[in-house]
Amino acid sequence: MTKEAPAYVHLDHNATGVVARECLEAMRACLRPDIGNPSSKHAAGMRAHGLLHEARAEVAALIGAAVREIVFTSSGTEANHMAILGVLGAPYGARHIVTSQVEHPSTLMLLRHLEGLGTRVSYLPVDGEGRLAADAVRAAITADTTLVTLMWANNETGVLFPIPEIAALTRAMGVLLHVDAVQAAGRIPIDVARVAIDMLSLAGHKLHAPPGAGALFVRNGVKITPLLWGHQERARRGGSENLPAIVAFGSACALAREDLEAQASRMERLRDDLEQGVSARFPAAEIHGAAAPRLPNTSSVGFGALDGERLMQALDRRGIAVSLGAACAAGGVEPSHVLMAMGLDRRAALGTIRFSLGRYNTSACVERVLTVLPDILREVSARAA
Repeated sequence: MTKEAPAYVHLDHNATGVVARECLEAMRACLRPDIGNPSSKHAAGMRAHGLLHEARAEVAALIGAAVREIVFTSSGTEANHMAILGVLGAPYGARHIVTSQVEHPSTLMLLRHLEGLGTRVSYLPVDGEGRLAADAVRAAITADTTLVTLMWANNETGVLFPIPEIAALTRAMGVLLHVDAVQAAGRIPIDVARVAIDMLSLAGHKLHAPPGAGALFVRNGVKITPLLWGHQERARRGGSENLPAIVAFGSACALAREDLEAQASRMERLRDDLEQGVSARFPAAEIHGAAAPRLPNTSSVGFGALDGERLMQALDRRGIAVSLGAACAAGGVEPSHVLMAMGLDRRAALGTIRFSLGRYNTSACVERVLTVLPDILREVSARAA
């Protein structure tokens, strides 16, 4: 018998995950009066320092890094900026940067700003399934290229880039590689001991920790200039560490590492059941990136000419949280730059919904969506008529 679905169904884990009980408990342990600043030398400070070290070790273990290679930040966005701007200020300079057209806005908006200051940026296209060819990266690298910055998994479609292959070629060509692994970490195996990545960004709240902590893996020997100066984080990121969020982040990494393969298989089954059920109820549905390697938890579904915002709102009224294949902008909603880069027209992009699963979703959650979907489709279709 299928377990009853909760009153609220969260299918927006690529935006932020439901906070795990283990992470909440880890946070509470940092809020006692005998836990001080990790930089303080008294007993309360040393206890805090120990908790910080344990969290750093858990984050490192999730991606196969050395403990000293993990720098804590406030978010994945800060980690991305720390990598890109850190290279600009380091001895390498950054005359030319290679990226893709479908990166997260935290990367694209920074790179557009840098272009205005004189940095040359190449934006590589993707195909209709959202795939990036490693050969395109190779062809874009010139004698002036200092950095390649790419996401591992797309936050909207879940499509995976061939990062191990790209890492091998950037290493051979003597170019630094930064990878935005905010969506990939904890959902697919990552081992920086085997893949020649120089820097890699993470965010705790994608892994069922609360917001407030991210991390940048910086391979030993890679030099970057800090965004924030200070003695913390081995002088790589100043400011007192957000200990409760960081310790929760470490707990989330330990939780993900315990059952990564089992959770990936389970979520992939749920995702496939969802997609098959949606297609049965709406045969015109298009699964964006379905022919490409994808994250096991992510499904970007196009509902043709139907209004995605109305679909999302109708699901929300029934207690189901999803995301649009679009972005809020001044004056309304703009189509997703990711879907547009994949060749969709504006209307198809605006008719797209992203479902993203997490460890607490069950088959009952999927059944809930499929049960209410026919009524929602009729409702939205009638309003469009």
